[in-house]
Amino acid sequence: MSGDATPFPQDASEAAAAVDTSVSPEASGEDTGATDATDVGTSAETAAPSADPEQRVRELEAELAALRSEHETVRSQYMRIAADFDNFRKRQSRDQEDQRALIACTTLSEILPVVDNFERARQQLEPQAEEAQAIHRSYQGLYKQLVDVFKQLGVSPMRVEGEPFDPNLHEAVLREPSEEHVEDVVIAELQRGYHLNGRVLRHALVKVSMGPGPSGQEEAPASSPDAG
Repeated sequence: MSGDATPFPQDASEAAAAVDTSVSPEASGEDTGATDATDVGTSAETAAPSADPEQRVRELEAELAALRSEHETVRSQYMRIAADFDNFRKRQSRDQEDQRALIACTTLSEILPVVDNFERARQQLEPQAEEAQAIHRSYQGLYKQLVDVFKQLGVSPMRVEGEPFDPNLHEAVLREPSEEHVEDVVIAELQRGYHLNGRVLRHALVKVSMGPGPSGQEEAPASSPDAG
């Protein structure tokens, strides 16, 4: 019976040795692992080569040059787009102005014959009776109203008599000799021309001088003495 029982340690030293022996490998491994990680990190920092300051400066300078080049490219694109948009806006504005001017010219040109009729009536009619004079004053008041509206819209009549003939402003209907005017001078206005804000709304129909006639040119040889 006594030979089968597990023997107990004989003293305290043997019990302490048994306790030390019973410590699990995992517990001792945790401390070893922590120490190993610290050692590895320290050795990695020590092993990493320090950066070359001059190389780093060159890299930064190259990066700065690339950024500047990119900035200039983007800036050039922006300036080109802005210029294109500004040109487009101006072109649109000019087109709108031209369209408005064309509509105004077309509309006012249709009304100008009415103004011509009022002008002819004013020049040709000389009413004598009181009733006729009242009617005359009435439609002359309407004519003045129409002229005032034209002025507000920028319409102004041309003054052509005595001016040099200009095909941009005048349309020559007649040409005749004149002792009083040199050649290519407007001597009479047959139909009034008009401007619209500096543009020609309607060309003036005019009579143009041809200068002195053939009779005046023949007088000089007739007055010269004979050679014989």
